[in-house]
Amino acid sequence: MTKKTLSKSDLAQFTGSENWYRHGINRNVLYTDGVQYVAEHGGAHWLLDEIAIIKPYHKAVAAEEFQVWKLAVRPDRSATLTCDDGNGNIVCTKEIEHTDFPLDEIALYFANNVIHLPNEY
Repeated sequence: MTKKTLSKSDLAQFTGSENWYRHGINRNVLYTDGVQYVAEHGGAHWLLDEIAIIKPYHKAVAAEEFQVWKLAVRPDRSATLTCDDGNGNIVCTKEIEHTDFPLDEIALYFANNVIHLPNEY
């Protein structure tokens, strides 16, 4: 197993995307270079799966055109994944029993079937 190396300063370098990646399970969902970096260096392909799979099947989430997904990791390595409407109104919450995601928190935007880092949007 490789050590996950990801920092907030790593993510600051992404301000747009030259490439688009298609999600392996939900082929309607694309994601950017920055999100690919998070998945590879943070071991977070599972996080993309959560977003891509919850989106079409959760009515409240599917109804939101713009979504902000936030992962908050606690010191005991459990986490909470929330989806809000961009105005702070939470439409979905999921508890994660254990994660080795290297950051304490991350936010991802989902709009027009594309997952972005906030600074890529």
